Amino acid sequence: MTLYLPHTTTAAIAEALMAERHSVGGGAMNMVLTLVIVTDEADHYDAVRAATEAGREHPSRVVALIRRDPKAEPVIDAEIRRPGTSGPGEALLLRLYGPLGEHPDSVITPLLVPDAPVVAWWPGVGPTDPAADPVGRLAQRRITDALRAPDPLTDLRERVAHYTPGDTDLSWTRLTPWRSLLASAMDQRCGWVTSATVTAEEHYPSADLMAAWLTDRLAVPVERAVSDGPGLTEVRLTTDQGDVALTRMDGRVATLSRPGQPDQTVALERRGAAMALAEELRRLDADEIYASAARHLGPKLAGSGAHER
Repeated sequence: MTLYLPHTTTAAIAEALMAERHSVGGGAMNMVLTLVIVTDEADHYDAVRAATEAGREHPSRVVALIRRDPKAEPVIDAEIRRPGTSGPGEALLLRLYGPLGEHPDSVITPLLVPDAPVVAWWPGVGPTDPAADPVGRLAQRRITDALRAPDPLTDLRERVAHYTPGDTDLSWTRLTPWRSLLASAMDQRCGWVTSATVTAEEHYPSADLMAAWLTDRLAVPVERAVSDGPGLTEVRLTTDQGDVALTRMDGRVATLSRPGQPDQTVALERRGAAMALAEELRRLDADEIYASAARHLGPKLAGSGAHER
């Protein structure tokens, strides 16, 4: 069931949530966190759907802050979706008009799940300094997505310059299967790595993060090459015994090649927002590996041929 509360207040929303909780016999008591989505009307449908899918693994109170006309009178239009309507958690869609859009923290504070962590997610263009954002200040984890920015790499670099423990970006999360496969391949004897090449479509920030991670972990020159995609297409490690290569040209299946061994076909499908978000919700502590790798982005990767916009 969905409850609509036009021209409402946070007090009325909180009261409606309490009534819903009593009617279903649980409500917020089963929520493990509050996920706050800062979005707009164009992006909110896909963002809430992704959060709902991720919520099947992490039952959450999802609060979508949808900013509308900043020149209008200060009004809140609320939509409350009770648990079971589209997932195990609650979903609140709050359309903020007028100056309320500039002070979303005052709107959501009374609606947070008591004694539960808060995660903020900007599925579109996020703030340069998430920890200083009004919503970001309330959150233990702050998730952005540089891929949605007009200039993804510049956007990511500016955000890394303001990094605060708890920040992360879905451009990094999309790399988890790639990093796992490469780390597994390097666990076997394959020679001493002397250089590396990361190939992906142009202006794809995950590729630059992959190059930064390899630079951080291997301390070798990393070249950033450009392909037609989709997304990240190859990571090649040059060793004194031959190349270790992970190649994916169709966005679904990859080939792992190692010196002296037959090629191996592995599933490596491109990750959607729901899968990447679910992974980020599994951990609420700072991602130190991301922080260490991201420091190597800099103005230009040392020893790389990174392309910039």
